[in-house]
Amino acid sequence: MTVRPGEEETVYGSPQRVRDVMTRAVVAVGRDALFKDMVERMTQWKVSALPVLTGDGRVIGVVSEADLLPKEEFRDSDPDRLTQLRRLADLARAGAVNAEELMSTPAVTVHADATLAEASRIMALRHVKRLPVVNAEGLLEGVVSRSDLLKVFLRSDDELADEIRRDVLDVLFPAPVEPVHITVTDGVATLTGRVPDGTRIPLAARMARGVEGVVEVDCRLTAADAR
Repeated sequence: MTVRPGEEETVYGSPQRVRDVMTRAVVAVGRDALFKDMVERMTQWKVSALPVLTGDGRVIGVVSEADLLPKEEFRDSDPDRLTQLRRLADLARAGAVNAEELMSTPAVTVHADATLAEASRIMALRHVKRLPVVNAEGLLEGVVSRSDLLKVFLRSDDELADEIRRDVLDVLFPAPVEPVHITVTDGVATLTGRVPDGTRIPLAARMARGVEGVVEVDCRLTAADAR
């Protein structure tokens, strides 16, 4: 089954969850999808993996380019016994013809309300480039890829500065000794000014660094009583 991907969504505000950046239109297949059909879909839609769904839309596995390559790798080779023992799964995939035989299962998935950091951690630990996004019943809601997670860094410097001002500086330092200034250049935020409570300065730096899209923070805030 295929849902035609729509135009790339624009990220507004400060995305905190997978739902804010995931692609909702997904190319997927059923368990009976044939090898050639899956290759054609990956090529046509420029994706590196396809979720495999049951008839009611539950994700039961994923077929990736890595799952398809053994058919080519072992096409004209006669692997020795040691290789056979080490790579039984790849050898089995080399003879597979449909999604159910090829898919990696259970699928590595993520929920829409997961944070972007959680999704990034799953991708890194499981060595995958994209994750099917599912609801509590395991039904497919979208796909999040590495490139989706990087969309937050497309936010403008002015937008980042406004958020740091509103959600960090105005909250922690509502009455600064001297005006607190925030400038953002290429995602790097610089905070300057004198504040009454020096113990909050490290917290301000951490909170500013936690704003989605901020690359780094140069915190030059000083306490009013600093000598």
